[in-house]
Amino acid sequence: MKIFFSMGAYIHNRTWAILIARAILGLIFFMAGVWKVFTLGPVEHARRLFVEPYADTFLPAWSLWATGTVVPLVELVAGALLLLGLWTRPALLALGGVLVIVTFGHLLLEPLYQFHTHVIPRTALLLFLLTMPASDDRISLDYWLARKRRRKPRNDGAAA
Repeated sequence: MKIFFSMGAYIHNRTWAILIARAILGLIFFMAGVWKVFTLGPVEHARRLFVEPYADTFLPAWSLWATGTVVPLVELVAGALLLLGLWTRPALLALGGVLVIVTFGHLLLEPLYQFHTHVIPRTALLLFLLTMPASDDRISLDYWLARKRRRKPRNDGAAA
């Protein structure tokens, strides 16, 4: 099914599905990042959720501090990028890395951790978005910028 959009472009259901999935995933990570960066603070996030819970594991303290302070910033920036549809693939890969780190951490403390409420829904949206062709993400800045680059006339200095 096609739905008419501005300037004669038709938007397919796949495009809408990508937009909705990207918006939901972007909001999940962006809002978590906003809270972790501006309310909790990256250092407190690291202390409370990385350093203290994992202090008795084999992980070095410096890696817990580093990861714990960076994750909120990655969530904030990559979530915002998804909402805008800008640099979508790199943002998805960064958030995939966050999900791998979260999975490792939870399993390290609790080998039978139940992922169905936290990790699995986010991973499903992320994998859906990664498997969709970028050319079908038509309601995004990535798509708009790519179209603008294709339309720009080349000036190679040759006389006509």
